[in-house]
Amino acid sequence: MKARGAVFLGIVVLTGALAGCATMMGEQPTLYERLAARDFLPGGAERTVAGRDAIALVVDDFVANVVADNRINTRFKALKPADVNKVKSNLSDQICQAAGGPCSYMGRDMKTTHKGMKISDAEWNATVEALVKALARRKVPEAEQKELLGLLGPMKGEIVGQ
Repeated sequence: MKARGAVFLGIVVLTGALAGCATMMGEQPTLYERLAARDFLPGGAERTVAGRDAIALVVDDFVANVVADNRINTRFKALKPADVNKVKSNLSDQICQAAGGPCSYMGRDMKTTHKGMKISDAEWNATVEALVKALARRKVPEAEQKELLGLLGPMKGEIVGQ
């Protein structure tokens, strides 16, 4: 009985110590809170923007990269400006939500959205390249780039081959 009591006391002490350490460490900032990008102003000046503004800049560049890439742009050529804006808004909301931000993605799930499109691995890779290029252009720090790509990567199974 003494051994059981000692084990229980040990667990209580260990749990309290771990809780104390967690409290001292505080909550870690989300990717959304750490996400920063460079905005290029007229005359060559630059400024750092964060959160939703950073996401909007990256998404604008990403869409421009996709439209300029002959490997994947045929899927987007017929879109009207209002449709392009909707795609940008949905992408921004999706990235914001995935990064732990205050946004909610209200669009369709990826499997439904891409059903019948038969997107290939090559198209997926070209799209990822377009995103990486946008992140690099906006000077998003490498750790945040990797984390974001890690959050979005699992969507591949819901997009490719549908």
